Amino acid sequence: MKILLVYPCYPDTFWSFRHAMKFIGRKASFPPLGLLTVAAMLPATWTKKLIDMNVRPLTDNELSWADYVFISAMTVQRESVQEVLDRCRRLGVKTVAGGPFFTSYRDDFPEVDHLVLGEAECTLPQFLDDLDMGTPRPVYSENRRADLEDTPVPLWDLIDIREYAAMNIQYSRGCPFDCEFCDITGLFGRKPRSKTREQLLAELDALNARGWRGAVFFVDDNFIGDRLKLKTGILPAMIDWMEAHNRPFYFYTEASIDLADDSGLLALMARAGFEEVFIGIETPQEEGLAESGKVQNRNRDLLASVRRIQQAGLQVHGGFIVGFDSDPPTIFDRQIRFIQESGIVTAMVGLLTALRGTRLHQRLSQEGRLLGNASGNNTDVSLNFIPRMGAKELIGGYQSVLDAIYSPKNYYQRVIRLLREYRPLHLGKFHLQPGYIGALYKSVLLLGVFGKERLHFWKLFFWSLFAKPRLFPLAITYAIYGFHFRKIAEKIKENGMFPNNEGWDEKENFT
Repeated sequence: MKILLVYPCYPDTFWSFRHAMKFIGRKASFPPLGLLTVAAMLPATWTKKLIDMNVRPLTDNELSWADYVFISAMTVQRESVQEVLDRCRRLGVKTVAGGPFFTSYRDDFPEVDHLVLGEAECTLPQFLDDLDMGTPRPVYSENRRADLEDTPVPLWDLIDIREYAAMNIQYSRGCPFDCEFCDITGLFGRKPRSKTREQLLAELDALNARGWRGAVFFVDDNFIGDRLKLKTGILPAMIDWMEAHNRPFYFYTEASIDLADDSGLLALMARAGFEEVFIGIETPQEEGLAESGKVQNRNRDLLASVRRIQQAGLQVHGGFIVGFDSDPPTIFDRQIRFIQESGIVTAMVGLLTALRGTRLHQRLSQEGRLLGNASGNNTDVSLNFIPRMGAKELIGGYQSVLDAIYSPKNYYQRVIRLLREYRPLHLGKFHLQPGYIGALYKSVLLLGVFGKERLHFWKLFFWSLFAKPRLFPLAITYAIYGFHFRKIAEKIKENGMFPNNEGWDEKENFT
């Protein structure tokens, strides 16, 4: 068999970091980990190629070469997915599709020859057996959860690691919480499942052997779901591995805010090489947290929790949402104040989105408030539900938040606030990565000479150089991030004319 694995394009969003890539000479943030893992599950005798459309275009010759085209995607990649499927159909190439998007929207793609849904460890072997017998079925679906001890090391040989800003690892699946707007528990369950210590170290070995140095993203939706296993086995093993290999990586991941309550876990993560953690803050409004079932964020001082994590040596990146039913008109100013006071530089603020497979989607459907499928892009102002707040007010308020937090003055104030509070351990030596010197030069030119933020850039440049010299590279990194975030915020504003959604009157609030 000749297999072409295709990863569709991401649109330009906060998460793409596309405008930051030009500074460091990389094409994309992360490689397509799911497809690389699926590739490792396919027979070793098959010929495999992978095209990441975020790195380079997909040609018709490459499609025609393949016996089967394997496609995996997230919801936000829908437009590119459809383009790939249309091209495959035109060329007469058979398709196999799976992953979160197709699992949630299985009925939307009758043109796919074979849907392999759910977790590949459960369904892909069935498809391969049937294919070997010449009797593959149109749909393969399993409700059971995979044992991650069956998951192989991704087939890294299929990509050029130099094209990416970071590598990635999946250690666990599932989250013990069940936020109303989140589809993770529907996809992976509430009981965290994880790989063994030996599997994890083998994945670190594989990346190290390929010469990777720098950032590694643990893509787990809640890395701390099984704290006991982390504290007694995984993190101590990672600490030993990092020391034995001259600390070639630094790690970042996603976790819940209750990480702040466990000083022992924080210390172990910092010693293991974790430097950043993304946390779903969502809202400083207690009513919004209650409405969305965000129990882990309730009845706590969120600012103090963020500060504890940052002082323990982990930079906090935050997710924020506006558009909850309980949001009052003052929510936008409250979000701005919280973000500024927290020192969360990477503040990913989005509109509430009703994703298929969530409790929110089910509730809004029952209330007759759904307007269509979600794009998967939470910066998309074409709402897919009728909000309680007037839609014009919601979209205008959302844009006011982006204008405020990504204005050069406010953004650079947060960078300095973070650098003052951040207490990294500074373990190991600094690894100068390809693109760093070029990134410094480009930042000076594009931000310090021609950028509208140039006064703030030079203030940060010299302040960090003299007050926090060991954090100078991080200061430049955040300056570059700021350029990307402002580009995205400007694009949202340009596209933010009030959407003409069908099925409701744009002048009226939903009551």
